[in-house]
Amino acid sequence: MGSVKVDLHRKEREFDAAYALDNADGVKLLLADYQKFVSRKHCGDYDAATILIDIHKALDLANLTDRQRQAIELVYFGELTQAEAGERMGITQQAVVFHLNAAVDSLTDVYYYWASHGEGYAIRGTN
Repeated sequence: MGSVKVDLHRKEREFDAAYALDNADGVKLLLADYQKFVSRKHCGDYDAATILIDIHKALDLANLTDRQRQAIELVYFGELTQAEAGERMGITQQAVVFHLNAAVDSLTDVYYYWASHGEGYAIRGTN
């Protein structure tokens, strides 16, 4: 009988590789997959539930303006296009992009802080 080697940190490394949360592109990918994490949570995936909790905690800590938070909620959580979100918010699509980019920059700062202080996230290129 051979022994079976279990990789306890595989999912964590895959998450870190897919979502480099120390940069805006990684945070945008994470937010774009928000509904996927919601679905996985409903199927009993505890990791997905933890990720959702962290997203909402990061939103609280990022000191977003009301417009930034609304843009995030409409585009990423509500799955509206930027143009549809702009209509709902009474602003242009370009203004929505501006608010989204500012919000993502603030969220990136939160995730970077967590990573650099050993709060469960990795900085790209480190374990």
